[in-house]
Amino acid sequence: MDLEFTEEQEMLRNLVRQVCSDHAPLTVVRELEDDPVGYQVDLWKQLANLDLIGLLIPTEYGGSGMSLIEGAIVYEEFGRALAPLPHFVSAVLSAGAIARGGTDEQKQNWLPSLASGDSIFSVAWLEPDNSFRPSGVQMRAIPNTTGTEFTLRGVKRHVQFARAADHLVVLARCGDDLTDLGLFVVPTSAPGLMLEQQFSIASDPQFKATFEDVTVPASHRLPGGWDAWEATMFDAVVLAAAQAIGGAQYSLDITVQYSKDRVQFDKPLGAFQALAHYMADAKTTVDGGQVLVWEAAWARANGRPEGAKLAAMAKLFCCQTFRDVTAMAQQIHGGVGFTLEYDIQLYFRRAKALQLNWWDTRELEERIATAVLD
Repeated sequence: MDLEFTEEQEMLRNLVRQVCSDHAPLTVVRELEDDPVGYQVDLWKQLANLDLIGLLIPTEYGGSGMSLIEGAIVYEEFGRALAPLPHFVSAVLSAGAIARGGTDEQKQNWLPSLASGDSIFSVAWLEPDNSFRPSGVQMRAIPNTTGTEFTLRGVKRHVQFARAADHLVVLARCGDDLTDLGLFVVPTSAPGLMLEQQFSIASDPQFKATFEDVTVPASHRLPGGWDAWEATMFDAVVLAAAQAIGGAQYSLDITVQYSKDRVQFDKPLGAFQALAHYMADAKTTVDGGQVLVWEAAWARANGRPEGAKLAAMAKLFCCQTFRDVTAMAQQIHGGVGFTLEYDIQLYFRRAKALQLNWWDTRELEERIATAVLD
């Protein structure tokens, strides 16, 4: 098994790391906490200039047409930097749903502006007290008598970067069958759509979206429906796993450095065996998670049948690793680790948020169990 990256892939990693360092250092991350727009405009423009927003979008629609392996490299660096970007909801989830589920005309209408970064999309999927599965989508899309328009009624929660977005990709129920679901592209300026900011442990821009008789033309319905959304999610959770493992690696790096610099009882913290073993365990787990991410990305990029199982495994393992490593890091830092002046608390809070979002632990366990047992 060859785990070596190509020279071009290593250049991509170094490029993204440098761009994030230059345009979105942790001082900027702090400034953007709980900001309703929530993303670094200069970083977004720079990624657009480098053709990295449309990284996974097909070349015929203005994207770079790279594979999920390159996507995992980029998202590891996003995770290290806690890059405040709508890239995941816009260029991965929304663009992926349109690329898989849209007509040729819809792809031509929306994907080029998504790839260039001129348009930002987000997704309105989860509903209050409902699940990640098709049964969790209860919001209704009601067609008019001529079938030329749909009226959307319902509430969505955890809609990230909704204030920055031009459009939302909305999952809504079109009938009573379990998978009779539609994907609708809705302008955020549509009458009847109301956005209310929610505050999360990660201090990222999340919104409750209330649809009160929001009307969209039938041409804004993506024919791919739930199948397109499900396939897109499997790719997306691989990138979420890569983001988690990148954040875990950086959290471990700064904790190791702190353990060398902080002296207690006339010797550095890292010289105490118990603390050293905690960090040794963390390094072992982080490296294992990284290999799992690469394997899942390779399997999905090459259409392997085990790709879906590996994607769920990667998200489950890497998000748990991110959460555990940052919790351990907080303990080594001691009380100061919880203060705003220290960087580790930024990673600790985001680790838990990422674990809960985009299929949580229980959902991932169910999917893996199904793949193993069925």
